[in-house]
Amino acid sequence: MPTESTFLLAGLFLLLAAAGWALGRFGERDEEDVAPPLNIDYLKGLNFLLNEQTDQALEHFLAMVRVDDKTIETHFALGSLFRRRGEVDRAIRIHQNIIARPDLAAEQRDQALFSLAKDYLHAGLLDRAEKLFVRLAQGSRYQVQALESLCSIYEQEKEWEKAIDAGQRLEVLGGRSLALQIAHYYCELAEAAAAANDYPAARQFVKKAQSGRPRTLRGTLTRAHIARESDEHKTALRLYHRIIDKHTYLIAEALPEIVATYESEGSTAGLDRALRSMLDKNPEMSSLVAYTAIVNNIGGIPIVDACVEQYMLDEPTLAEFVDLHRMADSDAGAHDAALEKVRGALSKLASATPRYQCQECGFSSQRLLWQCPSCRNWETQRPASRVQFDTVLQHSITSR
Repeated sequence: MPTESTFLLAGLFLLLAAAGWALGRFGERDEEDVAPPLNIDYLKGLNFLLNEQTDQALEHFLAMVRVDDKTIETHFALGSLFRRRGEVDRAIRIHQNIIARPDLAAEQRDQALFSLAKDYLHAGLLDRAEKLFVRLAQGSRYQVQALESLCSIYEQEKEWEKAIDAGQRLEVLGGRSLALQIAHYYCELAEAAAAANDYPAARQFVKKAQSGRPRTLRGTLTRAHIARESDEHKTALRLYHRIIDKHTYLIAEALPEIVATYESEGSTAGLDRALRSMLDKNPEMSSLVAYTAIVNNIGGIPIVDACVEQYMLDEPTLAEFVDLHRMADSDAGAHDAALEKVRGALSKLASATPRYQCQECGFSSQRLLWQCPSCRNWETQRPASRVQFDTVLQHSITSR
């Protein structure tokens, strides 16, 4: 049976046929007494369409309505409709048919090229889309849209230098700042250079990332990582603590590095003092320290273990299953063993649930993604601060 979308297309074809008939009836004709012929192509095309033979219907439509100044917008509308319906191959054929017209006006050619580029992008043919957008970015009325699309393509292809160039041109033409976005492009280059042990190049990329406003703390994290890998531990620790002071949510990234840095120097006592000082300034960070410690299996540090224990005592959902307050009254050995067992269970639960969530679209992931894969926004993910018991319980119920 024909679907609703088939009838929608049939209605469009009916309007197109009427337009074609009107052009034949009222347009210029050599002999006024000749009646307009019955459009057999239209009747065949409509029959194909109602029988869901869209390929044959499209062939008849393209034969029925020629591309000229009076029908070109109809072709654009049909191509857009096919793209929205996911029939990109048909949209591509229509827009290529428009471009093939030798006497096409320059503005209409740009419109057809822009539509074809969007078809390619929708189909995942990034190389073809890129070529057309590069052409359109050279002075057409679609410059801004083309540069926006090029930024998106270069992000997907991880061609960060090209993305920087397109972003900087877009800033000039679009009249808006892309400082945060471009800073992340430089950070991507810095991280790639650091991974290749090219620390001088990585430092230069970070410097460029930090030269604009607003700054991204990703650049500071990368600087701290480079300092730690270069055995500049004091610099690394200073940067990690600066990150936590400015944005406490990044403790999930910074704390494991702080612990590893102190441990590499054999200074667990210094680590305990530094963390106590940090918590004295920001007591509300206790639960974040505890959750990060649980997720990353950080233990053996008195202040961290105290945060974890308090976290477990304050967790209302956990109290439904384990009487931790009674455990606290037992002897020290039994108390420590019970807490360690609960802590291990919490660590497993935390590893089975998403740790980060995008504040814009809600996309969840196990690790920090600087660009959300769903909404494509930069630096919108935030870490969880507690074990997601509700998610775990719901999963266990639905899997029974």
